[in-house]
Amino acid sequence: MASKKAAAKRKNVHRGSSNVFSMFEQSQIQEFKEAFGCIDQDRDGVIKKSDLKETYAQLGKLNVSDEELETMLAEGKGPINFTVFLTLFGEKLNGTDPEETILAAFKPFDPNGTGFVNKDEFRRLLMTQADKFTAEEVEQAFAVAPIDVTGNIDYKSLCYIITHGDEKEES
Repeated sequence: MASKKAAAKRKNVHRGSSNVFSMFEQSQIQEFKEAFGCIDQDRDGVIKKSDLKETYAQLGKLNVSDEELETMLAEGKGPINFTVFLTLFGEKLNGTDPEETILAAFKPFDPNGTGFVNKDEFRRLLMTQADKFTAEEVEQAFAVAPIDVTGNIDYKSLCYIITHGDEKEES
């Protein structure tokens, strides 16, 4: 029974982040595999604090605190297997904020917590506040945004699309 649970867990991890493999060329993925192998000192498929500590020691840095190592590991929000490792690099290299950060940015525009913002009001804000969008940039953003018949943007779904890719693009 434990193997069924483990298989289901692996399947869910892969399904939830399989899109990360499309972000890189095969040669890049191979380089990341080699880097992962160098860091995964005990070769168990998961990077742990002891792996990081040993890697730093091999690089000549012996005074890395446990707090620093734990902060690094916390970025993975769970065990850091190769898929998580690749996802972390994908986020860093592509400049995508974590989904919860993007969701938090929408909260002021949704005081009732409905998960929706009005498209027209949001367009006005994008074109008049801070780093002003052009009309063309707004249209590009709205082209992938899930907008309902009443003109509201489902920003939770939009955040998922931003961080994981658009399912329609893959089919």
